[in-house]
Amino acid sequence: MRLGEGVEWGLHCCVTLGWLRDEGPVPIGRLAAWFDLPPEYLKKRLQALTRAGILTSTPGVRGGFALARPPERITLMDVVAALEGAAELFRCEEIRQRGSGAEGARFSGPCGIAAAMRRAEMAWRRELAGQTIADLMAEAPASAERTRRNYARMRG
Repeated sequence: MRLGEGVEWGLHCCVTLGWLRDEGPVPIGRLAAWFDLPPEYLKKRLQALTRAGILTSTPGVRGGFALARPPERITLMDVVAALEGAAELFRCEEIRQRGSGAEGARFSGPCGIAAAMRRAEMAWRRELAGQTIADLMAEAPASAERTRRNYARMRG
C-alpha cells in the first residue's frame, strides 16, 4: 500500500493551519512557499479537504484556507479518506472459486485471505481514526512556535 504525497501535504497543512488558527485564512501561496510545493497541485489537495469539511476556503485578496473545525475533531483518517477516497485497500476477487482448483469445492464464508486483509485494514483505519490533528500539534511544540514566528515574519 502506498499513499499519495498529497496525504503528507494535507496533514502538514492541517497541522500548520492548526498552529496558525488565530491568524485567519492562510493564502495558498504562503502555504505552498512554506513547504516549497507547487501551488496549483497543493490547491487541488486543499480543495478536496474543503469539500470534506476539514478546511474552509475564503476567496479574495484576504482569503485562504483555515481549519473548518477544531483540530481535536479532525482525525488522520478524515484527511486520508478525503484525499485518497474511502474504498477498501484490498479487493478479493474470489479466485479460489475459479479454475480446476474449485471443482467440487463448497465455500460457505469469505476467503481467509480476504478476512485477514480486512482485519489488517481495519486496524490501520482504527489507528488513524484514533489520532487527531491536535495530537500531531501537541507532539511538536517547538515547531508550533517556529511556525508562528516565521509566519509573522512572512506577513510583516
